[in-house]
Amino acid sequence: MRPYFRAGKLLYVASTFFLISLQLLAAPSQAQEVCKKLLATGNPEYPPFLWRDAQDESHLIGANAELMQALSKEIGVPIEVKYLGPWARVQEEAKLGHVDLIAGAFFTLPRLDYMDYFYPAFRETRTAIWTKKNSKLVYRKWSDLVGKNGITVINNSFGEDFDRYAKESLKIVTVSSLEQALAMLNLSRADYLIYEEDPGLAYVAKLNMNDVKTLPTAVANENLYLTMAHKSPCNTPEMRGRIAKALYVLDKQGLMSKLVTFNIQLWRKQQSK
Repeated sequence: MRPYFRAGKLLYVASTFFLISLQLLAAPSQAQEVCKKLLATGNPEYPPFLWRDAQDESHLIGANAELMQALSKEIGVPIEVKYLGPWARVQEEAKLGHVDLIAGAFFTLPRLDYMDYFYPAFRETRTAIWTKKNSKLVYRKWSDLVGKNGITVINNSFGEDFDRYAKESLKIVTVSSLEQALAMLNLSRADYLIYEEDPGLAYVAKLNMNDVKTLPTAVANENLYLTMAHKSPCNTPEMRGRIAKALYVLDKQGLMSKLVTFNIQLWRKQQSK
């Protein structure tokens, strides 16, 4: 009986090993099957990079949205760029894994807890100090803002270094939208607004605000990155590699500069209607 038992045991071990091997071989294909489509979103108040489509407000359009379509062609996976709420909610959705990609985020250490960053960055942006035209605020360095009342949009970041300095040394209140922040600045309920220059200029034109300006010295020049949520089912080494290679190719083509130029004109055209 002992030889028979050993043979049976060996047969059982071999069968188990065979089944495990089949499971391991199937894992990559199963991951690919799960990732048949990517859901991207971003800051919906961010023209010319992103804003809500007037024809279908459940989706976002703009330079970043068009970059996602170019990326989709490169990796062979459809990417839907959808409106999921204001910027603060977008980040919460990424934390929960309800979205795969964020099309445009600055680098901060806290965001590394729930997102992976793709390199290279696809755009550099200039963050400016906005004031009323009759303001006497002189800004040349961060410490010039100490003691002043600032305002910005909730959960916005202006780079790891400035965010840390602002938290420790500045008085900056946050509101839910850029429109609200600009309105409060216009009513002199804040001494200054801190926000990226391109989207700010776009909204100033939309709101026909002639009494605000940007100061010459930038707060920061920060890179915009594509990110992927840790909890996204598509977040696999294979998919991250494909996206990173595709972004490198698109960066070498200089695509983003062309998309920004086109979408500045598109935004202005839409707002003039």
